[in-house]
Amino acid sequence: MANRRAIESVDTTLRDIMDTEQIFGGKVVVFGGDFRQTLPVIRYGKKEDFIEASLVKSPLIWPTIRRLKLVHNIRANEDPAFCEYLMKIGDGTEQLVGRDKIKIPSSFIIPCTNEDTSLDALFQSVYPNLTCFETDPYSLMSKAILTPKNEIADEINSILIDRFPGESKCYVSFDEPLDSKQMHCKDYLHTLSPAGLPPHKLILKKNCPIILLRNLNPSEGLCNGTRLVCDSFEDHLISCLIAVGEYKGKHVFILRIPLEPSKDENCPIPFKRTQFPIKICFAMTINKAQGQTLDFVGIYLKGPVFSHGQLYVAMSRAKKAESVKMIIFSDDGQNKLTNITNNIVYQEILEYISQSTVTRNKN
Repeated sequence: MANRRAIESVDTTLRDIMDTEQIFGGKVVVFGGDFRQTLPVIRYGKKEDFIEASLVKSPLIWPTIRRLKLVHNIRANEDPAFCEYLMKIGDGTEQLVGRDKIKIPSSFIIPCTNEDTSLDALFQSVYPNLTCFETDPYSLMSKAILTPKNEIADEINSILIDRFPGESKCYVSFDEPLDSKQMHCKDYLHTLSPAGLPPHKLILKKNCPIILLRNLNPSEGLCNGTRLVCDSFEDHLISCLIAVGEYKGKHVFILRIPLEPSKDENCPIPFKRTQFPIKICFAMTINKAQGQTLDFVGIYLKGPVFSHGQLYVAMSRAKKAESVKMIIFSDDGQNKLTNITNNIVYQEILEYISQSTVTRNKN
């Protein structure tokens, strides 16, 4: 979900271009969003910061918007009980255990013994036979393992690419400090993996799933978040097939480009990484999965979800309850999940949302 200040900047720009004081320069702008899902990311932010960054808190824009309320989760419409459970999670009305925990039904849970065996059980549930994807790589795209943090997703991807059949190809990035006085730190830069950047060593195999990290050519389907299948490898070029959406099956080429970490990543040394703008995507973060529809979802919670809406987003990627399996590690060994702010923030946001004028189904 976009930060309201970015939307306000677009409003200001359009007013300047059109030389008018009308909202968005008199142009029709259509927004889509769900406040049950993840709110704008505010690094080290608190509940008040998430709400303040949301569009509902914009004094100029929100009062002028005509709102259409979407009330049904069509993705899970085939399983009414699962759909109702998701809405309780999203609305924050599911019964709490203690102050900020909810109990996940045992039907979703893969029992935890230790980390290694539990991960193997999750892999077996989501990807029971990796060799079958050599002949049908597109079937990989209907499955994913979701986790709250990038470092855990990277660990899972590293394990699964090793198990994936085929010969590997390793692409090493060129890292360069932005300050010429810090050229001696190049080896240290290789160890950094900021969010939104590909790894220093990118290990790929034919037919493995990858996800694009930048908007390269939206008109041709190459957008941030597009999932692809690797087809062939050259030293400075990767041949891929778009795996989902309108452009599914389209043959595209990915080149190395210079990339810089986001300014809010607080990198100790500002630097530029020249690498292919992709990552392996057997596993991805919950935030990155927002908007995806999957046939089977594995959720790995080594720690609790830490942001509003993450639990709702993770579970609602699937169409049926039987298509969700979870591993939860908790201090007390019980199947509880700390769901910080989810049941609090949404209720407070509702205070700023007036009665909707039209009701539609939610896709």
